[in-house]
Amino acid sequence: MLPVFGKGALDVSPRIGHIHITVDDAPWHFVDASGETIILVGLEPGPHKVLIELADPTHKVITSETVTFILPASKR
Repeated sequence: MLPVFGKGALDVSPRIGHIHITVDDAPWHFVDASGETIILVGLEPGPHKVLIELADPTHKVITSETVTFILPASKR
């Protein structure tokens, strides 16, 4: 069993990390360590911003990128 989070995981090779995802400047973020595609649901039409941070096992952010997009209104 590998320690995925915490100081002990810093010594694991290859390095293990996770991402923090913040949607529309929310005061909280969610964490994903699956390595799968990020899927966001339930967003209202309009402009959105998603901050994606690559973090080490102790949650120290290594790098980040912000993606902005406009979700069009449904044509129903």
